[in-house]
Amino acid sequence: MRAIGIMLLIPWVGGAQAGYPPGPPENAALVRGVLLECDARSAGELSIRAGDNRVLRYQFDRKTYVEREEHLTEAARLVAGETVEVLSDAVAGYALRYARTIHVIERALPPRPQTLGRLRAYDPKTEPAIRAGNITFAGVVFRLNSQRVVLHTREAGDLSILLRKDTRYLADGQLVDAESLKPNMRVFVRAGKDLYNEVEAYQVIWGTILTPR
Repeated sequence: MRAIGIMLLIPWVGGAQAGYPPGPPENAALVRGVLLECDARSAGELSIRAGDNRVLRYQFDRKTYVEREEHLTEAARLVAGETVEVLSDAVAGYALRYARTIHVIERALPPRPQTLGRLRAYDPKTEPAIRAGNITFAGVVFRLNSQRVVLHTREAGDLSILLRKDTRYLADGQLVDAESLKPNMRVFVRAGKDLYNEVEAYQVIWGTILTPR
């Protein structure tokens, strides 16, 4: 694969990241960068160039959730030069972090209405920023209903997060229904802020990690 030399968006994770203290990019749970190369098979390795020009490598397998333009795809279909956001976990005994999810960041988002968790006017100037999902949280579900989940985090205490009608729920890398989310589950939440400055969830992720092959 050819490597694309582009200046990147700086990886930024807002808000609390329970269980992930600040550290170098190679140890960060969520990193954004430009894809340099990716093995064209169901399990293998990929590399990205992060904001400080470091090249970071990850392992992936069939359980890795890969999304482009709100559609599921495969890691093998990723294209060098795409800007991606990788949510990863450290795996004992392995030098490379395991890519739990890979989200391709759209280069140009056309203005279009989104289905929100409550009624409000659509603003095409601000909606793409809301959909960016530039905040992540990790914690245990304390309580939840059809509109909110209260997440107990180690560093920030209890956080109330809005659940949208189009929030995606992933268990062990598979898309599941909202009803699968239960109290006492440990989860990752990929979120952003709406026009009212409230945090709302775009992805809620939980489950075990398969040993990378």
